Amino acid sequence: MLIETELTPNPATIKFLPGRIVMESGTRDFADPEEAAASPLAEALFNLGDVTGVFFGREFISVTAAPGTEWATLKPDVLGILLDHFSANMPLFHAPVAGFSVPSSDADYPLDDPADEDIVTQIKELIETRVRPAVANDGGDIVYRGFQKGVVYLQMQGACSGCPSSSATLKNGIEQLLKHYVPEVTEVRAA
Repeated sequence: MLIETELTPNPATIKFLPGRIVMESGTRDFADPEEAAASPLAEALFNLGDVTGVFFGREFISVTAAPGTEWATLKPDVLGILLDHFSANMPLFHAPVAGFSVPSSDADYPLDDPADEDIVTQIKELIETRVRPAVANDGGDIVYRGFQKGVVYLQMQGACSGCPSSSATLKNGIEQLLKHYVPEVTEVRAA
């Protein structure tokens, strides 16, 4: 099995491509070892000690190294874990356990006004067709969190969440795109 790697705009994050589907649908972002307990793969990566983030995309895994960590040292260990995991066809997630649940991440975000349904549909379609594929190429994802009074709330994940250029991406790229196609959008903010 060959696992390819790609650099991302975030120097702390590398994108690993195992040559197979990682997640059939959706994405999953692990920001700490406690969250990683849901996945044997994410857990093993965090157990390396120098990993501060793991992100599962459709066909890739992004791994973020701790500040001061040299990728030349960490990369072989990450590749070893990924090779072992995918060669053994291990499950991506642990079987659900009684009493274990993943808290909803939508509670802290504004709710969409039903009167804005058409606008929200346009925004979501643009994000899905124009923005998410580009962000996935960089080893991350972007999640719609809400639209309120002209402001679109988006959450960057994976390589994009800690990327030094993520603010510029939101303001100069995504905000301009959404304003162009959806005149009701006045601003884009990180959620």
